[in-house]
Amino acid sequence: MIPAVDADRPAIEAFLTRHITTSMFPLSNLRRYGMAGGHPRAMRFWLRWQAGALVDVLCISEEGMVFPQCPTSPWGDVKVVLHGHSIKGVLGDAAQVAALRTVLGLSGDPGLDTAEPLYALSLDDLVIPDVTGFRLAPLKDAPRALVVGWRRAYLEEVLPMPGEDNAMTAVKDIVGYIEADTHRVLYEGNTPVAMTGFNAVLPEAVQIGGVYTPPALRARGYARRAVALHLSQARDAGTKNASLFAASPQACKAYEAIGFRRTGDFRILIYQDPQVIYG
Repeated sequence: MIPAVDADRPAIEAFLTRHITTSMFPLSNLRRYGMAGGHPRAMRFWLRWQAGALVDVLCISEEGMVFPQCPTSPWGDVKVVLHGHSIKGVLGDAAQVAALRTVLGLSGDPGLDTAEPLYALSLDDLVIPDVTGFRLAPLKDAPRALVVGWRRAYLEEVLPMPGEDNAMTAVKDIVGYIEADTHRVLYEGNTPVAMTGFNAVLPEAVQIGGVYTPPALRARGYARRAVALHLSQARDAGTKNASLFAASPQACKAYEAIGFRRTGDFRILIYQDPQVIYG
């Protein structure tokens, strides 16, 4: 594999777009933060070409997140590339992450290790449930203490990031979501009942993340209504596709009810202490 240069960017974007359901994080990071560095999510790439065509892309953020998009499984080459690198985590197609974890000898216990069903949807096929009496509002219009509390509960229940203070992270996340206008709150009448959002946004696709309904309000269809209404807004703005990875069987049922179909599995492997690759 060889390091990418700026001239390779169109080929990288085209390749990742062909594998978009498992490439939303590196592709959105690339478009937002570029390849020049200077931001924790700025991207670097190593490429493998075959007969003039790009066949594998290894994506690494400046903060040490690895996103393998390597369909031909060139794991020996990947190990050579990553020798001496400090790795914070590996995210992507579950089979690729598992193979890379073994090859790299990542034997330490990760703070977060989860494989979740991966879903995709063409927004032409979006099914919107009955939303009579419901409305979706920007996150900035919701009570700040309420949504910060929801975000903290979500982090504790679904995404307990190793080494982070959930209370502080929740505040930071909500501020960032409001600035980026990526999240919405579902109201039933005048009562906020659920939160939804996009954790990666491209003109052609969005990735759903951070969907939360308080435990006392679950099993009432709030999550599917929130997600469907948010996706309908994205569709009206020209977005064509959506993806997500589901955290529970209940979530799977909610997403399937609005048209999502399973395409595989997505694995999130994150270490509290960075892992340095040797050997």
